[in-house]
Order: sequence, then structure tokens, then C-alpha cells
Amino acid sequence: MPTPESEIALPMKIRLLSNLSFVIMAFVSLLGVGGGPAAAAQSAAYESIALSARLITAEDGVAPGSGTLSAGLDLTIAEGWKTYWRTPGEVGFPPTVDWSGSQNIASVDFLYPAPHRFTAFGIENFGYSGEVVFPLRITLENPGAPAILNGAVSLLVCSDICVPEDFALRLTVDAGTGIDAVSAARITTFAAQVPQEAADSDITILAAHVNQDQTALTVTARSDTAFTAPDVFPEFGDYSSFGAPDIRMGEGGRLIWASLPILSLDAELPPLRLTITDGARAATLPAALAEAAPPPPFAVAQVLPGVSDIAWIALVALLGGLVLNVMPCVLPVLSIKLGSVMAAQGQSRSRIRGGFGFAAFGVLVFMWVLAGITLAVQGAGGTVGWGLQFQNPVFLALMFVVLMVFAANLFGAFEITLPSTVQTRLAQSGGAGHAGDFATGVFAAVLATPCSAPFLGTAIAFALTGRPVDVAIVFTALGVGLALPYILVALFPGLVGYLPKPGRWMVWIKIVLGGLLAVTAAWLIWVLMGVGGQTAALAVLALTAVLIMVLTVRPGPRAVTIGAAVAFAALPLAAAAFLADAAPRNQSETAWTAFDRGEIARLVAQGDVVFVDVTADWCLTCIANKTLVLDRDPVASALVASGVVPMRADWTRPDDRIAQFLADNNRFGIPFNAVYGPGAPDGIVLSEILTTVAVLDALAQAAARQTASQ
Repeated sequence: MPTPESEIALPMKIRLLSNLSFVIMAFVSLLGVGGGPAAAAQSAAYESIALSARLITAEDGVAPGSGTLSAGLDLTIAEGWKTYWRTPGEVGFPPTVDWSGSQNIASVDFLYPAPHRFTAFGIENFGYSGEVVFPLRITLENPGAPAILNGAVSLLVCSDICVPEDFALRLTVDAGTGIDAVSAARITTFAAQVPQEAADSDITILAAHVNQDQTALTVTARSDTAFTAPDVFPEFGDYSSFGAPDIRMGEGGRLIWASLPILSLDAELPPLRLTITDGARAATLPAALAEAAPPPPFAVAQVLPGVSDIAWIALVALLGGLVLNVMPCVLPVLSIKLGSVMAAQGQSRSRIRGGFGFAAFGVLVFMWVLAGITLAVQGAGGTVGWGLQFQNPVFLALMFVVLMVFAANLFGAFEITLPSTVQTRLAQSGGAGHAGDFATGVFAAVLATPCSAPFLGTAIAFALTGRPVDVAIVFTALGVGLALPYILVALFPGLVGYLPKPGRWMVWIKIVLGGLLAVTAAWLIWVLMGVGGQTAALAVLALTAVLIMVLTVRPGPRAVTIGAAVAFAALPLAAAAFLADAAPRNQSETAWTAFDRGEIARLVAQGDVVFVDVTADWCLTCIANKTLVLDRDPVASALVASGVVPMRADWTRPDDRIAQFLADNNRFGIPFNAVYGPGAPDGIVLSEILTTVAVLDALAQAAARQTASQ
């Protein structure tokens, strides 16, 4: 719950005077000067398995005429446990104290030292671990008179489980002089960690912006003193929560730019406050929302540091692109590449080298275009990810039409030829036209993107959370890896000579390749049914059938030709129906729970294990994982066992909640699988390609409770 402004921080002058009084009184106490009885400077302690709590005061007694006391709620938190800040994050609640049983107490200002960020169940939370003292600034009703501080404390402590703690603390402060130097030092230490107010801090908020779809908060701030390790904690109402910030620095470290994913947003959009921490200093500052998002700092000088990191990531990206050639999505890509090799039979070495070189260039150009789109979308504050074009029904429809035309051509239904004048010019120039080869490379790259692969996720995560130069280098390396088969043939055209001599086998190979493309087209139309609906899919089928009929019909027995065209055009519909029956959309015998990120924490807190499966109809690797691992015993039985909750996130259509969950786990493509439980509150992330052993081991590890929760 929000706290009154007076509870945010002590004014600097009062804090300095208070700290100075502690030092003076401690010095006087050590000299033995002063009079009056000295009462205990702390209450009896409350003890539990998670924490020890007590009230402490700097003063041993209420000095004559004194109207204030400096006190603190002193917590010693057991190892592995945490408690929360005034704005706890996505889960939890802040400490509260009811002082109604106190005597001679006019008011108590409860102050919060700057928090630390910690993650539980994949969720960002803000709070404290180890030791913390919440400073209390107490105003007395009758100055100089004894006082009784009686507090009913309520707070939440969490490890791999969360436990509410409710207890009472009572501290009597009699009349007298002198201070407890130890308690005074503890209170002073943590009072210095209470964030400064705007007037006392050299940190200034320059701009704050919430993007149009309310998925990200972007902030810029400047300080006279260079930042070293800044963090940003936004407070935007009771029902707002944020993920981990992407923080970048500029102007020699004096400027910070932070983008925080919005997990939930208060509908009323109350005033925004930002607490910025940087080592020992912290400030809580008001922030007005701006119309435009502040751009991230970027300079050419920032490109040079970390060259070794870029080199390693480029290598990882190249391996990811290479592995992509043998992933389940290789079906359509393999068809195109085999077709390219077959078409090279009997051609000159220079023509083979040029053709495969242009195909490789087509792969690279598509990756560069993808990188450009990524940077443009990021600059506009949008969400990007690997394979997201397969969530677009227009893209799916176009790919289906192109695949069907390719397949019909391989089946021999028609031949697409250039005009005779163009053919003559190409022949006179030595047949140097490579537009088709280039298009083949582009098309192969397009169809490879619905799959994720080992190495690929790491490279994409690095690119999408890094600088523009990172995006360019990673996508280029991915393109080189994906195009490597074309590059090898271009470098060594003699490889084509190892194929059998041309003959009737080529006709059958063309038919097989055409069948593979037709099956791929059927898969695309099946995906389109889930993304755009059955009506849209049927309309695309009808238009494709008409196009194929127009291309197929030629002089001859028209009735036979048209009938064959109609039958051929209906083939994808039959295949799509078969796929829909054989692989029902995101269905299995396992009773999957719909994805709810906040529910993960609640389930794990009560001792359950949660298996999260982020999938989509267009993700062929996801389908392979389900078919080969998740829907088969012993994994299928383990997922429905007592205490295990299988949770599925369907990303077939765009979903900002799922996109944010992936981004918070440094993933921008699927499949993505993670297991949460008492033994793994932060989650165990599995490889893109699941194995039975890996899933069962993760479930067992997540189920094992840690010692702190025993």
C-alpha cells in the first residue's frame, strides 16, 4: 500500500541533526556525564525460524523537555529468507505496524531504507535480506514524559515458501538521559540508506514515458556524480508491477536510460515515483509522464568495448544458424536446397558457383532485413522475437500461396518461363541471371525462422537486449550459418559432381520434393486456421486453387487438365484436415492449465511444482517436443502426478504477457520450457530440444525442498 509522503524519507536537515545528536550523546555517555536512570534501549525479541525482531531506541531515556525519540524496528533475517519494501514488486506486501496500544506517542514516521532487487519464481521483487533496521521518527504527546512504544507488526517473509509473521513488540522508555551507542549506530547506519528527497539529491529525472500499449516504462535520469551500478524501482500505484530493467549509461556514466517491462498497471495511473539507487546512495523522485519515449544513449565509442564478447556471440550465432539446418523446420528448407542442387546438374562450374553464391546472398539479405525491422520496432518501443512473423495471417497466406505454386511446378503441373526476348538476352550474356537463385535463398531463410535451436536462443537474447551493432553482428552470423550449405557448394562447385548422372530418378526426386512442399503448405494452412480462423484459411485455399487452375490450364484436353488442377488444389485442405486430426491444436491427455505468471508464485509457495510450456502451432520444434517427449510416458504421467501443475502458454497469436515472460528469461523465441518448485523458485530452464531424462530430472530437482524451508 502507498505510504504518506512523510514516510518516504526524512528531510536532510532533520536527519543530519538527528545523526549529530547521536554522536554527541554517545560521546557524553562514554565520558560518564549525565544523570537519571538508564532504561533498556531495546524490547524483548520476537524469534521465529525466519527472523528475529525487536524495537530499539538510540536514547536510554526521555530527556527533560525532549519531544522526540529516534527508534527502529530491527530485523535479523535468516539466511535464504527475505522481506519486502514499501512497494514489494509483483508479489508480497510491505511491513505494517499498528501503534494504537502505545502511550505518550503522538505520531510515528516509519522509514524504509533503499531496497535490493531479488527474483523468486521468475518474478521481480524488492526488499531486504540479512539485516535491516526500519528507522522510526517518534513524536511525543508530552515532551519529557516517559513513553511506551507498543507495536503490532505484520510482515511477510519468503524463501522457497512465504510465511506471514504477526507479532507484538513493547518497549518502555522512562525519563532519563544517555544513549545506547550500539543502537544509535545501527539506526544511523540504516537512516543513511533511506532515499533522499529530490531537493537533497543530485539525481534528476529527465523524462518518463509509458508506451501506447502500456507494456514498457522508459526513464532517463542524470546525476552530477557518475553512476557506477544504478538500479531503478518504480512506484506507480497499488496494482502496478514491473520486470527487471534494461539499464544503459551515457555521458560518461552521468546519464542513465532504463526500460522496464510493465507486468501489470494500475488503471487509475496515479503519480509516478522513482527510487534510483547506486551503491550507497539513493533518491526517491517524482516523475511526470512525457509524450515521447526518450531514446537510449548510444555512441560510436560504445561499440569498441567488449569486442571479445561480440566475437564469442558471433560464433554462437553462426553455430545456431548452422544447427537450424537440421532442426524439424528443415523440411521445407531441405526441399528447396535439394532442388537447387538438382537444378545445378550439368551446369558449368562458374554457373554453379554464381547460383549458390546468390542463394547464400539471399539468405543474408533476409537476415539483414530482419535486423533492420528489429531495430525499427525496438526504436518504436515494440516487442520483437524470433519467428513472430508466423503470428501474422497475411504472412502465412502469402507463404502458403508461394509454397503451393512451387509444389505444383515440381509436380509438373506447369512451367513458369520468362518471355522469349528475356531468355535470348540471358543466353547472349552467358546465362548470368541469378534472380531465381537469390529468391531461393530468401525463401529458405524465411521458412527456417519458426524454429528455435541450441545456440540460437543465446545469440538472439544477446542481440535483442544489446546495442544496434549487436543486432547487426548476430543476425549476420546467423545468416552465414544458415547459408553455409550454399556457401560450401559455391566455394567447391565440384561437390555437385558427386550426384548420380541425370536420369528418370530426377523426375521422382522432383515429385518427392513437391510432396514435401505440399505437406509444408498444409502445415501453414493449419497454422493459419489457428491464427486467422477457418474462414480466412478457406478463402486462401479457394484463391490458391483458382491461381493454380489458371496456371495449369493450357491447350489440350481442358476437362482433364482442370480436373487435375482442382484435385491438386484440394490436396492441402485434405492434408490440413489430417494434421488437425492427428495433431490437435495444443491438446493432449495432459490437463494443461492456462498460463498465469502470478499463479506460478502462489502454486510454488504452497509446495507444488509448475512445468511451463511456451508453445505455438507454428513452432515445429514445439510440436516435436510434444509428440516425442511431453505427450509420452513417463513424462506424461509425471506431469499429471500429485503436486505437479502443467501450465501451457499458447503463443500462436500475439500475447504481450507471454512475450514479456520470455524476455524476462532472456528468450525471444520458442520452444521455451521451465520448471518451478520449492527446490527451484527461480526456475530451471530446459534446452530447446527436450529429452525425457532432462524433463524428469528437472521435475525432481524442483520438487526437492531446500533446507531453509524445512
